Parts: sequence; C-alpha cells; structure tokens
Amino acid sequence: MFKRSVTISRIKKNQKTDFEDTVLIEEPIDIYVNSEALVNIICLPHDLKELSIGFLYSIGIINSIKEIKKLNVNTLENSVHITLIDNIDFSVENLEINPVSRVVDSTCGITSPWRNAIKKTLESVRIKETLKAKSEIILKSEVIFTALKKMQLNTPIYRETGGCHGAAIFDFTGTLLSVKEDIGRHNAIDKTIGDLLIKELSFDNVFLTSTGRLTGDSVLKAIRAKIPIVVSFSAAIESGIRLAFAYGITLIGFARGSRMNIYTHPNRIEL
Repeated sequence: MFKRSVTISRIKKNQKTDFEDTVLIEEPIDIYVNSEALVNIICLPHDLKELSIGFLYSIGIINSIKEIKKLNVNTLENSVHITLIDNIDFSVENLEINPVSRVVDSTCGITSPWRNAIKKTLESVRIKETLKAKSEIILKSEVIFTALKKMQLNTPIYRETGGCHGAAIFDFTGTLLSVKEDIGRHNAIDKTIGDLLIKELSFDNVFLTSTGRLTGDSVLKAIRAKIPIVVSFSAAIESGIRLAFAYGITLIGFARGSRMNIYTHPNRIEL
C-alpha cells in the first residue's frame, strides 16, 4: 500500500469543488544485514528488494548480487532482512553510523557518514581509472531526448500523483533497462541500480536519467556504478558538478524538449 485517495477542495476558474485525489504514502523501511540494523530509509514502500540491493551496492557493502545469500522483504513490519555470503566481513560498527545519521529521509538525501562510506568505496575500487577509460564514449543527443520521453511514459505513479521522482537506466542505443519511482530522488536511483544487479546486467555502456536535481548524493551513486553519463530534467547543483568533473562524469541538466545544459565533459555528447 503506497497510495490512497483523499477528498480535497479544488479551486479552478473561480469555482470551488470537492475532488477525489490520489496521494502517496511514505514509510520508514528498516534494512538489516546479517541480523544487524543497518539503515532506516524513508521511501515509497514499493520495489523494496531493488532499493535494498541498490543501497548496499552504493555504499560498498556488496559488489554483486552473488554476494547476497538470502533476502526477505517483510511488508507487515516494513523491514528487509539480508544475509550476505560467508566470506564477506561485514560489521555495522565499521561504518561509523550513529542513530541520527542511520535515518535516510526522502528530502535531503544521504547523511555525511553514508556519503563518506561511498567515497571510501570509490577509493578502493579505482573508479577514476575506469571512468577515464570511458572518455571516448560518444552518445547522440537524439538518443538522450528519446530516452527521457520513455522515462516519462514509464513513470505512472508520477503521472497520477505528481508526488515522486523517477530514474531510469538505458543502454547507448536507447533501450530501457530499468525504470523506478520513489519519493526520494536518491532512492529512485538506488532502485534502478538494484534492478540491474538483480537482472545481472552490466553497467558498461549505459547512462542514467533522473527527474531530480543533480546533487552530489545523486552523482556519487552514478560514480559508484561507473555510469559515465547522467541526465536530468532538473538543475545540477554545485556539489554534483564538482564531483562529476573530478570523476569524469558527463553531467546534463535541464534536458527538456530538444535542449540540454551540459555541465561537465561535453565531448561525449554528439549532435
């Protein structure tokens, strides 16, 4: 249950009428790893398997779906219980997460401890070298514009309620590989990443699209997945631009109709 009908009063053209509207329900979801409480994510309680796997990947706990032995979603308790394979040395204490930062809300994104965990992961898996090797990639702008239209067509919750964000991953031919929605823009990105991991699809030769602002948090998740091109309907924020420039990500904002603003590494985009 992630949406419900409410009765509202609508004023339109100087007339006031009662109207049945659909609103989204956000819920706190607890994720446990090896029976340890990891994180509490405020999210749209939908696609929780994808969200959990994407979050674990983003912060560096897993690198592959094969590293998960068991996953159980308990919709009654709003919890996800994950057991990792035996050879992964995992401890929540190593993440330096306190009770306050353990909560990831749907508005401001991840807190500093989670951000630091992702950055530490980036240092350990040689992300910069991999993205630098993708500097010769060329993507036609027409493919991007077509992909954004596909994302719009495949985000029905947004079209019905206007209350959530969408994210999608496409290959360089414009084929839609995954599209997900959530109240939090960063959650929607984690869901698409988790979906690709579940499908065991490669992050090579793909690009990410989003409806949300391109903040540092959003860009960090793309960097972690080694996705070289990130596109949004919305604006890029300085923190996102700075990270994209440093790690070799082509960052594109205000991609609407037949126009876009390319903030970093524009050489990958061809007319």
